[in-house]
This record gives sequence, structure tokens and C-alpha cells, in this order.
Amino acid sequence: MKTDIKALNFEELNIAVKELSLPSFRAKQIYKWLHEVGCTSFDEMTNLSKDLRNKLSDIFYISCCEIEDKYVSQLDDTVKYLFRLTDGEYVESVIMKYKYGYTICVSSQVGCKMGCTFCASTLAGFKRNLTAGEIESQIHAAQKDLGVRISHIVMMGIGEPLDNYSNVLAFLSNVNNENGLNIGMRNITISTCGIVDRIYDLMESDLQLTLTISLHAPNDEIRSKTMPVNNKYPIDVLLKACKEYGEKTGRRVSFEYTLIKNVNDSERNALELANRLKGSLCHINLIPVNDVEERGNVCSSREDIIKFQNILKRNGINATIRRTLGADINASCGQLRHLKKKG
Repeated sequence: MKTDIKALNFEELNIAVKELSLPSFRAKQIYKWLHEVGCTSFDEMTNLSKDLRNKLSDIFYISCCEIEDKYVSQLDDTVKYLFRLTDGEYVESVIMKYKYGYTICVSSQVGCKMGCTFCASTLAGFKRNLTAGEIESQIHAAQKDLGVRISHIVMMGIGEPLDNYSNVLAFLSNVNNENGLNIGMRNITISTCGIVDRIYDLMESDLQLTLTISLHAPNDEIRSKTMPVNNKYPIDVLLKACKEYGEKTGRRVSFEYTLIKNVNDSERNALELANRLKGSLCHINLIPVNDVEERGNVCSSREDIIKFQNILKRNGINATIRRTLGADINASCGQLRHLKKKG
């Protein structure tokens, strides 16, 4: 079995180079080809001898992804990719253009185990974790195709990032490295449904990234019905971890709250949510639920969403309504992979 060389961090690559009895400067050369240039073949490493390239290809492979489908929004220039991996599985990424530059939303797993009732990512089933190299390859493939530099990363695509913890940490190390994409940690956001043990692990790593929690409910009754993870990590346990994370890192925790008509969007729900989060260093993103046919959820009315926001604000909770991007191309992750598997 060959090793995914793109999944190695800089220190691990240095060790591998040393074990091959190569001069140490080769590690930096190879690393730059992999992570700064984003090459997909050892043959592209033109400052290495052919013998060395052949030697590397005998031991390693370079993870990559191919564009299977591409959709460009006519509304806001959002681009959505369905990427095909080397084993024939599919993941999705979304590129969003903002005033400050380009943000990519990447996938961390092929499918998802979490089973949230409003999400399309679990519909085609969970297959496997992505390697660090496969996660990063989504960025390189999108940059090459669009001819742009991506400066911000959101780990909010298919999969639960903290369920693929070691590979995600290796990915973060590589994209943050000055010899690679050199994307600052403060420009990276990880979204989790609330795997509390890993939140504490992330807190101890002190990476200064932004932690976002998919909350979506003001109490255990609603959350357990819509998010099975709540049966293991109830809201009070999750919020305690978030409070400690904010205190330890000095970083504000964001909460995502998808509004579903007659499920979690009442005035009573808004008041209960405000009371739960009062005194926390936090921000709430209110998200109109996506139209996923198999899920049958109905989006709250614009009037009810604004009313929900105003109740939070009156009770001292900072809340914004997320702007819908790529609405005409099914830009929420999981939908394209599901349709591909159905087809």
C-alpha cells in the first residue's frame, strides 16, 4: 500500500525524506510542489531528477480530485463542484465570493454518520474519512479551475470534521504552513454538530481558528429529534464546552440555527435560546432551511425569521440572518452527491 504523501505534514515529510537518505532540502522542495503549487503528479516536480521522481512514485501517491460537475450561480457567482475521488467516490465544495476574497467550503468525509434530519449529506450514506491530502485537493482543484487565490476556508461541507479529527488537524497544519497555501488560522472555520470530547481536544490545540456549532434547537427535546448527536452530548454539556472553549482561546464561538417552520421557529423557541446563551461570548447565524426533497422540511417565513432575530437581539444576543448564496445551483452540500448516487 502506498502512502498519500500529500497527507503528511512538514515534519512527517522531513522524516520520510531522511529515511530515503535524501538531503534535507528536498523536503521543502517536495512540500512546495504538493502544497503551494498543488501538483497532482511527481512528473510535475521538475527540479527533482527523474530517478528521484520514480523513487517517490514507487512509495507514495498524490491524492487529488477531478471535477465531475460544476455549477455557477447566475445570482451571485457562487460556484459548486462535485469532485470525483480516485476510488470513484464523490464529495462537494462550494466557492463563495466576498468583498475580502474567495472562501471555500470543503468536505471532510465521504458522507456523514450524524443523521441530522435537515441535512442532505447523510442521504447517500457514509463511506469513509477523507485524508488530509484529499481535503486540501479540493482547494487546489478549485483554484486551478477558477484562476483565483482562495484565502478563507470553512469546514462545513459533507461530513463532520471532528469525526475525522486526526486528518483534519493534519490538513490544518498543511494549509497554514508558509511553504504551502499559507492560510492563517483566523481565516479558517470548523463547523461541528457538537462532538464535545473533540471540542475539548481542539481547545487544547489552541489553533486560533473559529469554532462554529450546529445548534439548531433551544432544548434537548427538539434537538434530539433533529440531531441524534444530542442523545450523547445534550445541550447543557455542549454549551459548557463552548463556554470553556471561548474562555480558554479568547475566540468567540458561533452558533448555526437553521429555522424550520413549526419545529424550532416560534417566539417561545427564540426566548428559550436567548436565555440559554445569555452571558456567553457568542454569535448566532440564523439560516433558512434548505429545500431537500427527501427531508420534507419547510422554511420559516421571512417575517418569522426576522421576528426570531429581533427577540434574540432584544435579549442581548448578537444574531444575523445568513445571506443565501447559490440558491439556483443547490449550493448546500450533499445534494449533488445524493443525486449522483441515485442516478
